[in-house]
Amino acid sequence: MSVERVTYKLGDSELILETGKIGKQANGCVYAQYAGAAIVATVCASSEVKEGLDFVPVTVEYNEKYYAAGKIPGGFIKREGRPKDKEILVSRLIDRPMRPLFEVSFGREIQIVPTCVSSDGINPPDILAVIASSAAVSISDIPFHGPVAAARVAYINGEYVINPTFQQQEKAELEIVVAGTKDGFTMVEGGANEVSEDIMLGALEKAQGFITAMCELQEQLVAKCGKEKLPLAPLNVELENKDAIIAEATPLLEKACFQDGKMNRGKAISEVKKQVVANHAEQLADEIQKKLFDQCFDDIQYNLLRKSILDKGLRIDGRKCDEIRPITCEVNVLPRPHGSALFTRGETQSLAVTTLGTALDAQVLDDIDGERSENFILHYNFPPYSVGETGRLTTGRREIGHGNLARRSLAPMIPPMSEFPYTIRVVSEIMESNGSSSQASTCGGCLSLLAAGVPMKKMVAGIAMGLITEPEGDNPYGRYKILSDILGEEDHLGDMDFKVAGTKDGITGFQMDIKIAGVTTEIMKNALAQAKAGRLHILSIMEKCIDKPQPISPFAPKILTMKIAPDKIGALIGPGGKNIKALCAQYGVTINTEDDGTVQIYGKTGKSAEEAKIAVKGICEDPEVGTIYNGTVKRIMEFGAFVEILPGKEGLCHISKLSRGRVEKVTDVLKEGQQIPVKLLEVDKQGRLNLSYIDAIEAKK
Repeated sequence: MSVERVTYKLGDSELILETGKIGKQANGCVYAQYAGAAIVATVCASSEVKEGLDFVPVTVEYNEKYYAAGKIPGGFIKREGRPKDKEILVSRLIDRPMRPLFEVSFGREIQIVPTCVSSDGINPPDILAVIASSAAVSISDIPFHGPVAAARVAYINGEYVINPTFQQQEKAELEIVVAGTKDGFTMVEGGANEVSEDIMLGALEKAQGFITAMCELQEQLVAKCGKEKLPLAPLNVELENKDAIIAEATPLLEKACFQDGKMNRGKAISEVKKQVVANHAEQLADEIQKKLFDQCFDDIQYNLLRKSILDKGLRIDGRKCDEIRPITCEVNVLPRPHGSALFTRGETQSLAVTTLGTALDAQVLDDIDGERSENFILHYNFPPYSVGETGRLTTGRREIGHGNLARRSLAPMIPPMSEFPYTIRVVSEIMESNGSSSQASTCGGCLSLLAAGVPMKKMVAGIAMGLITEPEGDNPYGRYKILSDILGEEDHLGDMDFKVAGTKDGITGFQMDIKIAGVTTEIMKNALAQAKAGRLHILSIMEKCIDKPQPISPFAPKILTMKIAPDKIGALIGPGGKNIKALCAQYGVTINTEDDGTVQIYGKTGKSAEEAKIAVKGICEDPEVGTIYNGTVKRIMEFGAFVEILPGKEGLCHISKLSRGRVEKVTDVLKEGQQIPVKLLEVDKQGRLNLSYIDAIEAKK
């Protein structure tokens, strides 16, 4: 097999797609490189064909090798282990735009494995992984209605930047990833710092140009070395008595599909299905006929629900297209956690719990991009009981993806550590689910953060939007309806799932999956406007529950922050950490120091933290002449007493300076261990401290 290559000039470097040198036993393999980032993407299909599948059995396993960045994995085991959250999120990024373009009737398992083999720490490899994965499938013998490509767009200082570097992303007001085909985008996700809907629309338009160019580049590679596609395995039989079954089931489903409540609808639809199956038991005893019947039954529901929305503007739960389900909010629902909230929207409910920790609790991330830490963490759990089912309690790709979306939506409104020196963890437990539990997590998370005393910049709410379309002539979007606050059924049967989160003033997080060949700018503009109206409605209800941070829970750790001179850090720590360990043991606190002189003291009580802070000041601060200190008498001599004014710093209070000199014996006034107010008179040339006793009358003045 000869080596084939295509290139595209992007900025100062070339984007290279190459095949034929490595991975030649895979159905398709592409090496992609841009600057110092490189991906090897492979795709393989199983040899066994399974007829009658109703889904595409495709998996994407993006992985990053530490050697790509010249690193050896940390920890005891020096081998890459289970996928990190970042790898799972990139796998989802590749899977979502590609999955709808495979043929169900292909009937074979498909595995796509993009591997990051080189990383320069400047250019993110995820966009390259999307392009390489699509190229590998496109040149392979696997049927695929691609290619697809992706672009990252950042909005920096009023300008759009395509595929920004890591450094540029940190400065961006908006950062989104857009994926799609030459015909339009099919997936969007990202975060922003309260940007307007117009700025987001501009980013989408900017991304489409690069996506089109990358699809054309892949087509050039296919023209050079694309393989002949394998045959599909469609069923060569049709459902018997199809018209009679449709005529029988349709009027029954017209009543069942519009029952009030998810569980009631599900039960009613199940009863209809059982009845129709019983009436055609002999025919449906055949496995193939049963699969064809199941597909036909789903198609009847699909057509009924879409027709109701398009013709009557009526949804399965009786709502109008822009109507939002009833919402209730409650905070402090749990007695001991630092902050808790229960957010319920229709039949979707999130129990959100916030925990405040110290800087030592921050999430440490170590991957090929480098080691870093995050002080805001959000975890999302979707137990099977939330949909009335049994199953294992696991953390899968869905949980990680939904949690990441909620975290991105809230993160811009979390105060920096310099203002609120806590590590913050939010956990969203989904107690019920029927549509957009990720946005319920955003709303519930915001409420629990305020209940925990986190001084958020602004409140954040989220909403999920849907889309129903019907072609008219040559126009694929002749008729359409945009749906606010979609149900699970509307997500399954609709053409778009668009989640938007933000404040009153702008968008902070979004994610969109489109099941049709892109959408028009007009539809997107209307969807964003309707989403904003819904978001403002939800925020108004949340604000009635809580609109400002509560006092921090007495069960939360007490954190005090102070600054010392950097050259005093050594004195605070002491030889081998002797001083700082002694302070921690004495006061029952944890003390953390930074290179810039920032000292954080974590105590279980405010008293212990304050006492430790005074001790740290004593070690690190020089005594100031003229300052009054609350000192401790350490030793009594005939000529006076030695008083400790700061930890480790003692001075002499001469007998002549006790009670205005009217003292014959020091012991008439003082005793060891007594705390007395003293004033620092001077520091002599030898560094000795001379003190004066301030009696009660003078101290009062």
